[in-house]
Amino acid sequence: MPEISTLQPVQAAASALDGAVQRTMRRLAPYLMLLYVVSFLDRANVGFAKQALQSSVGISESAYALGAGLFFISYSLCGFPSNLILHRIGAKVWISFLLVSWGVVSMATMFVTGPTSFYLLRLLLGVTEAGFFPGTILYLTYWFPNRVRGQIVGLFYLGVPISLALGGPLSGWLLEFHHRAGLQGWQWMFLVEGFLAFALGCSAFWYLQNKPGDAHWLPAAEKQALLAALEGEEAERRSAGPAQLWPMLRDVRVLRFVLIYGLIQMSVYGAIFYLPAEVSALMQRPEGLLVGCVSAIPWVCAFAVTWWLPTYGDRHGNHRMLAALTLLVAGAASFAFPTAGPIEGLIALSIAVSGFIVVQPLFWTLPTGYLADRAKAGGIALIGMGNLGGFVAPNLKVWADELFHSPSAGLYVLAGVTLLNAGLIALTRTERPRRA
Repeated sequence: MPEISTLQPVQAAASALDGAVQRTMRRLAPYLMLLYVVSFLDRANVGFAKQALQSSVGISESAYALGAGLFFISYSLCGFPSNLILHRIGAKVWISFLLVSWGVVSMATMFVTGPTSFYLLRLLLGVTEAGFFPGTILYLTYWFPNRVRGQIVGLFYLGVPISLALGGPLSGWLLEFHHRAGLQGWQWMFLVEGFLAFALGCSAFWYLQNKPGDAHWLPAAEKQALLAALEGEEAERRSAGPAQLWPMLRDVRVLRFVLIYGLIQMSVYGAIFYLPAEVSALMQRPEGLLVGCVSAIPWVCAFAVTWWLPTYGDRHGNHRMLAALTLLVAGAASFAFPTAGPIEGLIALSIAVSGFIVVQPLFWTLPTGYLADRAKAGGIALIGMGNLGGFVAPNLKVWADELFHSPSAGLYVLAGVTLLNAGLIALTRTERPRRA
């Protein structure tokens, strides 16, 4: 009988923790995923406007590549201070402010008149959107223990394929709104999709709570169990890895995480910025609704893989090797794409894009399980500076294409980057060093 009486409180606490995790996941995952859908839509819709901007306002191929990439300069520079602000004042106010701000800037892109205004607005979009992604990754660590971290980050990342699967047809449809109310189709696209962010920013202030202690929708027993689990994990991280900013900035492993994430972003944005144009070339049709619908197919595949693989990684505890294998397969598909026919090319694109998306939630389990406290807030944002890969990717592609006088040269270079990164992840140790 004493053994039974001892086990009952433990079982009750475990049951309460499971209930809290599931309730919190149902509450936060769909909403944060929706915010990420709009976030990615507003940063990537420029890929659908590429041909229209070139024909309407005279933006050249190199100007487009520079403007598309400039977003990541300001984005990368502003993420670090933004995360420290969120850590201090809370997500409720800060995420709401960011959404409203980038919605306004995205809508203003409809007034682009040439390269200079295009560059300026892309820089401003990077400033206003910089804090959302690293802030949300940090926010999720406030609510979810390590054992479900891959799953919840994977659910959040579903916003990327949803955005690009739905955003393709939506953007293609809006691009066909020629001369309605005196606006061209690409102007309608930026106006409508930017307004979505503005509206959701207003709702976020009322929907989000900063931490589990503020959650009125969590029963008391579940709230206590969740807080105890999270505080225990945080104490373990403080005893094993960096918890303050300066030690984190000198940590070699954190710097390696920055490099890995930067190379991932080169692969991701090499696909995002050029996928509509590549599908258009495969189909030998101009960009529009049909090309937008076909462009959605790789993102539907990415959705399915991202729904399943991070949960598998949580269950078996092998995130690092899964990430390396994923990039290996994606890199091989990227190499096969330039010489493939229409059907084979679409299959290769689907495999590559699926790998580029699902590797990211697998990757984020590594630094979030290593860093603690302020080092976690700053470290996530520092690693987010790897988004500079989004600046490098389009410009590297243009450089390689011009150097080798081939439209496929840049694709081969980016595929090589993916394979290199697979090896880097496989060789990266992820266990925390123990202090004496």
